[in-house]
Formats: sequence, structure tokens, C-alpha cells
Amino acid sequence: MNTKNETNRTVTIERIYDAPLTLVWDAWTNPEHIANWWGPKGMNTRILEHNFEVGGTWKYAMTMPDGNDFISEGTYIEILPKNKIVTSADFKPMTQGVELHILLEAAGDKTKFTFKVIHPTEAYKIQQEKMGIYNGWGSTFDRLEAFLSEA
Repeated sequence: MNTKNETNRTVTIERIYDAPLTLVWDAWTNPEHIANWWGPKGMNTRILEHNFEVGGTWKYAMTMPDGNDFISEGTYIEILPKNKIVTSADFKPMTQGVELHILLEAAGDKTKFTFKVIHPTEAYKIQQEKMGIYNGWGSTFDRLEAFLSEA
């Protein structure tokens, strides 16, 4: 993705998780863990595909309260173990053609987490903000925090 004006096209969420870096990394990379927290509160997630390697693909189905599946999928672009994951992402039909950047950094016995969603255009980013991107991902990361506290 072109980095020109990337800031204007990026939604950024930062958190500090009260969990060691290794555990947070495992939560993002182990499909058994991902199924426990991926998606907003109230959704159950099934891992349909998870090839965690550069060029590998992932595909998850989240069952919505109405029983329909909401599909999220992408291709891994960059993986730096225990530090960075970059993947393309489509969340059909709501969001398509974005890139996710998951950045992890040890902070003592905690983990600094930075999450970026890079959109193709600034207008698309603004549209996603109006649709509630911060609430959706915020709910997902609340579930991740709960998972980490129980692991």
C-alpha cells in the first residue's frame, strides 16, 4: 500500500495489555486462541483458514446474532515474530481493501499494543469512522483483554 498520506487514511488504536508479549503474540497467531476473542462482543468465531506465513491466507466466519455469517479474510504481507503482523483484510460486506498493522512491544511484564487500519482513501477512512470502526474494534480488543486475563 502506498504510504503517501498514510496518516490521513489510518485509524489507530493503542492499548497496554497486562500480559507478557509472548502471550499476546500467541493470542494473535494461534487459531485456537483467535477463535476465543476475534470479533465484537456477542459474536462466535470459526477459523476457516489460518496459514500464518508471509503470503499465507486467513479466513474467519463470525456468526451474527441473526444467524448469518460475517466473513473476514486476508493475506499476510509481513511477519516479524513477536513484533509485527501486516495483513490485507476484507470484512465483507462492510469493509474491504484495508491493511491491518498489529504492532507489539514488551513493556516490562505488560505489552504495548498498536493497531492500525490503513484505508485506500481518506474518504473511506472517514466513512468507516462514521460506521463505528472504533466501537467494533474496541469491543474486539476488550474481548482480547478478557482472554489474556484468563490465559
